[in-house]
Amino acid sequence: MENMNPHGRQIGDVILDLRNISLSFGGVKALTDISFDVREHEIRAIIGPNGAGKSSMLNVINGVYRPQQGEIIYRGQHRRDMNTHIAAKSGIARTFQNIALFKGMTVLDNIMTGRNLKMRSNFLLQALYAGPAQREEMAHRVKVEEVIDFLEIQHIRKTPVGRLPYGLQKRVELGRALAAEPQILLLDEPMAGMNVEEKQDMCRFILDVNDQFGTTIVLIEHDMGVVMDISDRVVVLDYGKKIGDGTPDAVRNNQDVINAYLGVAH
Repeated sequence: MENMNPHGRQIGDVILDLRNISLSFGGVKALTDISFDVREHEIRAIIGPNGAGKSSMLNVINGVYRPQQGEIIYRGQHRRDMNTHIAAKSGIARTFQNIALFKGMTVLDNIMTGRNLKMRSNFLLQALYAGPAQREEMAHRVKVEEVIDFLEIQHIRKTPVGRLPYGLQKRVELGRALAAEPQILLLDEPMAGMNVEEKQDMCRFILDVNDQFGTTIVLIEHDMGVVMDISDRVVVLDYGKKIGDGTPDAVRNNQDVINAYLGVAH
């Protein structure tokens, strides 16, 4: 079943369903009984004030954290929790708030690391760079070059990442995630710390990833203008609880959400 979203994109069936997720650290509740779903090909935003539990939610989705309660249904498979390897193998890729790149390596080599899970030749063949390993690396390199072209970073492909300005480093991190050919891409504050021009570029690339590759995107973002412009649906967290869920317009007019953002006393 597909339906058109407000932006004219085809949205498919539910691909990821989070049901009654609760997560605590010691006695501190990070998430309390949170349920929401993600549909194929949509851009799904998670918003909320600082400390709302947004990054914790992404960490549950890709298996970094194991919730004490609830279940995750991904492509029809029910799980009590994910683990990072299963998440990566089954097509969930992630970028982080703080850039997690290899600063001494080139742009090309950093993006190549995103192909690791797709490499089948054994370690010895790779070390010897023999026959199958050589052919395989060439095939992976073609994919990586496609990502580099797509993100318009050909001119810096041989530059060590540590020498690049912040906005370009964020783009390289997006490239590494895309190199894994994910079905779901988790973006943790992809525009934090960017200037207006860098944000516009990143918005365009996120929309293009969604349009051209059909990738489902779940993103955390503080810039409300960006969220309202590019998202199909928005889920709102506050103090680890869900206080809103719906289209950008519905969320924008939700009194609980307005109160949370304006700091009205709880």
